[in-house]
Amino acid sequence: MMPYVQVKDLEMFYEKMGAGETVLFLHSGYSRGILAFASQMLDFQKKYTCYFPDFRGHGRTRCESLEWSTPQIADDVIEFMNQMDISTAHLVGYSLGANVGLHLAVNHSDRVATLTTIGTSGFCDPTGVEKFEPEWLVENEQQDTINQMMERHMEAHRGNWQEHMKQAAQDWRRHPQLSEEQLSSIKCPSLFITGEQDPFVGEKKIKHLSSLVTRSSYLVVPNGSHRPHMLRENPTLVNEMIFKFLRGF
Repeated sequence: MMPYVQVKDLEMFYEKMGAGETVLFLHSGYSRGILAFASQMLDFQKKYTCYFPDFRGHGRTRCESLEWSTPQIADDVIEFMNQMDISTAHLVGYSLGANVGLHLAVNHSDRVATLTTIGTSGFCDPTGVEKFEPEWLVENEQQDTINQMMERHMEAHRGNWQEHMKQAAQDWRRHPQLSEEQLSSIKCPSLFITGEQDPFVGEKKIKHLSSLVTRSSYLVVPNGSHRPHMLRENPTLVNEMIFKFLRGF
């Protein structure tokens, strides 16, 4: 039997592995659970119970509606936790998932033990979004990306990759949509990670985010891109830093 759970109007796909305190991994846009965290899976399962859900509109999660947004996904994650009987979890979010994590820390603080984000400044930044619009991809013959999106999200978008990309671009333009005041209300211990060369974040922006959140620290990964935790970048450093952070709580 495949690991699906009914979450509101979703048949939500997830992977679960390991034992110990619960860590919920929240994937990026254009990706799905275990792809976004391939370099964390083996390390973390030795010490924690790890969940890797596929979000609404992504991967192998199924739904009649093809619409989704960051706040909607945050609500889904709370319902997923309810269904799986998870009272609190350590959250590790990457990009879109990092913004979902911020929403959860702001609006559902009682459910978040700690928050680790990778690749978000905490603020909306639509830099480069136009190159992910379906029209641009067709016009510029980006067939590899189109094929990847069709293959990766076939169960979620049922072959309508254009709608998937449209929703993703729309969400990128609008969210996280949190004010400095909301971010300052985050109570849980937080670790904010960016690659030194991340075009969307970087040192200056991560310092600003960290300055707003009382119990936070940050890590700038030398020479890292938007995905410093991934293979061929610096997953060992990132994993060690997250372990060290989690051991403190």
